[in-house]
Amino acid sequence: MSCAVACALVLLVAQPFGVTPAAAKAAALAVLSIALWSTRVLPEHVTAIGFFLVAVLFSGAAPEVIFSGFNSAAFWLTFGGLVIGVAINNTGLGQRLAYAISAHVGSSYWRTIAGAALIGIVLAVLMPSTMGRVVLLIPIVTALADELGFAKGSRGRTGMVIAAGFSTYMVSAGILPANLPNVILLGLSQSLYGLPITYGSYLLLHFPVTGLLKVAIIVALVLVMFPDRPRPARRRETPAATTRGEHWLMLVLSLAIVLWASDFVHHISPAWVALGAAIFCLLPRPGLVSPQAFNERVNYGALFFVAAFLGLAAVIAESGLGTEIGTYLAGKIGLAPGADWWNFVKLSVLSTMICLVTTTAGVPAVLTPMAAKLAAASGLPLMTVLMTQVFGFSTFLLPYQGAPLLVTLQLGEIRTRDAARLCLALAAATFLIILPLNFLWWRLLGYFG
Repeated sequence: MSCAVACALVLLVAQPFGVTPAAAKAAALAVLSIALWSTRVLPEHVTAIGFFLVAVLFSGAAPEVIFSGFNSAAFWLTFGGLVIGVAINNTGLGQRLAYAISAHVGSSYWRTIAGAALIGIVLAVLMPSTMGRVVLLIPIVTALADELGFAKGSRGRTGMVIAAGFSTYMVSAGILPANLPNVILLGLSQSLYGLPITYGSYLLLHFPVTGLLKVAIIVALVLVMFPDRPRPARRRETPAATTRGEHWLMLVLSLAIVLWASDFVHHISPAWVALGAAIFCLLPRPGLVSPQAFNERVNYGALFFVAAFLGLAAVIAESGLGTEIGTYLAGKIGLAPGADWWNFVKLSVLSTMICLVTTTAGVPAVLTPMAAKLAAASGLPLMTVLMTQVFGFSTFLLPYQGAPLLVTLQLGEIRTRDAARLCLALAAATFLIILPLNFLWWRLLGYFG
């Protein structure tokens, strides 16, 4: 923590990389906030509330920017997910689904982790919204963890939640409509360069290595870093018939899934679908979530945390920090025509570093306008340069870089420190395994001319 304080002071005083005073303040605020969230020196909600105060007093950003997280779709999607999660547990639907799944995984831990990851992959193919998938997936996974005897804070429960949440995000990087950064990249490449990105070509390029292979690495890392053994309670008979509450909740969730999966048709945000489902759950009839359960079981600390994180991202964007650092790094990486491997490595590292500053959605926003210049400097095709961004927004050094991962941790009540360990290990494996294999795969597909 002392290193973070020193780093923040250097940013404020020295203003390295030629950043403006506003960008230096945003960077210092980001370093301190992320350090506190990662180390848990203070509870996450205390750091979140402290962020609002410090940002208002010292960042120079407008209050509507600092508190913009409360207006965001991600905040209300998280709220809806928390209420839906309470309903899934209250009605017993989660336990019923968990019992059915546990019958297939038995007492095998590796099958449990692989099964959680597989569910995440299947949902990524069916549902285009990562946040919607997380909201639906995590309450079922935690119920399954209960069924298998993994208590809160246990390594088994942590492994299950991380395997499910991280897998459904990482594999979505290889499915064009399944991830917000993918969609932003698609729109900007079309509007700026007239380059269409088709579903099939994108899937072929990214899904086998960046998607499936990375999920396999996630499963392997979870098994090594969070070893555990299921301790299922004595098998009990599943109730012969579902309850009235379960019927209502299954109807609501089915409708929500249909709306989430078809958002490209009706353009209703997944957040408002989740909020509508939450409101139905809160109605006195059918009474899926009672007022007492709402007051006692909804994790309000998670909401403050998500709002503060989104506010921090807004402050960084408003300050221009991401663009300034991106421009600086792009001028320093030394691209050269003919050096395909090193150009590929440097562009992949560049997108990863930009993601560290701007989070996932900021990568295409910062790098796509620079892509033509980067292509000219490297001698690589423009499409190849654009596609290297996918490596960046699917490689996390810390979990704060992706909002769906933060929501996963909050819904699953997983410590940020545990997720950060997995992120760093996964990033190392990504650079050592995924990056070289991607280069070979892209060359085989003709992306280097």
